[in-house]
Amino acid sequence: MSALTDLLTEWMPHQRWFSGKGREWAGVTEDGFFLDESTPALSVHRVRVAYADGAEELYLVPLSWRDTPAEDLEHAFVGSIGGAGGESYAYDAMRDREATVPWLTHLVAASTVGPMHFHPAGVAYIPEGLPGDVISTEQSNTSLVFGETAIMKLFRRLEPGLNPDVEVHEALRRTENPHIAPLLGHVEIDDPVAGTEPATVAFLQFFVPNASDGWRLATSSVRDLYAEADLHADEVGGDFAGEAERLGEATASVHRDLAAVLPSAPAAPGWYAELAAQLTARLDAATAIVPELAEHAEGLRALYADVAAATEPVTVQRVHGDLHLGQVLRTTTGWIVLDFEGEPARSLASRREPDSPLRDVAGMLRSFDYAAKHMLVEQSDDPQRAYRAQEWAERNRSAFCAGYAAASGTDPAASALLRAFEADKAVYECVYEARNRPHWLMIPLSSLARLATDG
Repeated sequence: MSALTDLLTEWMPHQRWFSGKGREWAGVTEDGFFLDESTPALSVHRVRVAYADGAEELYLVPLSWRDTPAEDLEHAFVGSIGGAGGESYAYDAMRDREATVPWLTHLVAASTVGPMHFHPAGVAYIPEGLPGDVISTEQSNTSLVFGETAIMKLFRRLEPGLNPDVEVHEALRRTENPHIAPLLGHVEIDDPVAGTEPATVAFLQFFVPNASDGWRLATSSVRDLYAEADLHADEVGGDFAGEAERLGEATASVHRDLAAVLPSAPAAPGWYAELAAQLTARLDAATAIVPELAEHAEGLRALYADVAAATEPVTVQRVHGDLHLGQVLRTTTGWIVLDFEGEPARSLASRREPDSPLRDVAGMLRSFDYAAKHMLVEQSDDPQRAYRAQEWAERNRSAFCAGYAAASGTDPAASALLRAFEADKAVYECVYEARNRPHWLMIPLSSLARLATDG
């Protein structure tokens, strides 16, 4: 391997966006080009990681290069490479503010640089010349905020085809939906294999300043409830139900417009049976990882069997795919829905497939459960708090469904399919928590106790 691939092999496994942690590598290859050759220089690299089990993943790694070490960039240091001209020092370019300027410069110019193509949307001002500040909380991707005007998401893991975030925002531009932040442009890169679709590299949209994310607002409401020991959820000053209802209305509005501008059709005759088989298979796989699921398995299989036997008409369409309180922002005028990428762990092709809008509703209902119960993790033996958390969750889940029903004309809470989607999401959460936060496993398990027995 080259000196650069040696550096990347050492550095990448420690990055939050790298999904192959703990897997055995069989090899790594890299190809790159310069996006900007000023100081610091900016190069872009496609790094293909081959695993011992035969799988491969392709990652995008932008690097900035300096002739001398930058003391203020120690947190972004990748490594150094010696050459005839002396030592060159490589940094994570998304954390080097000086190296972030070229992205928007090229987007304004609609440039083509090597295999990379920049596509401005042509509908709004792009803040050319501003550096970007990285959002440090993200995991699977990396985002930069440029002033108070634009935010760029860099997709770290590359797959051929248009990313759903770009596709959905491009389609929704025609609807002028007030619950969407406008698209400003996107970037693609050609695939080395001829005839393969380009991969989406980055996505630029209008930045919503002075907004609060739904998770922060909801959990503040829960803290207010816990601080008032003798009040119910509807009596606390920080009651969230009104916002939950408006969020339900916003979600229904987005679903309505998605159905209008992207494919929507009645599901095929075998849709219910195929879905039930998928849910059951995921349950079986999860139970092998999380033994605590076994006590709920019989009730969940019965629920999925009811899904397989269902005959009511169902329409499938494009949906958000990963909707939760962390994917929405509350502005002074209402709710904004973000991140239509879908679950990054799933293949891009599967994330673009039509699905029931109830999948998104279920995701948000699960998020209300998490908001209510996450503070119980350290006090799981407090029955009063557990009761009040459940009361808060039920109140806000009902409010969300009421708002959705008012805007769509269909009550999602009346569908048995919604409970199946909720259960499937909770099963997924059990696996995640068992692997990453075992002390949080109680949250999805307590929900499954309810979902597996409700009739």
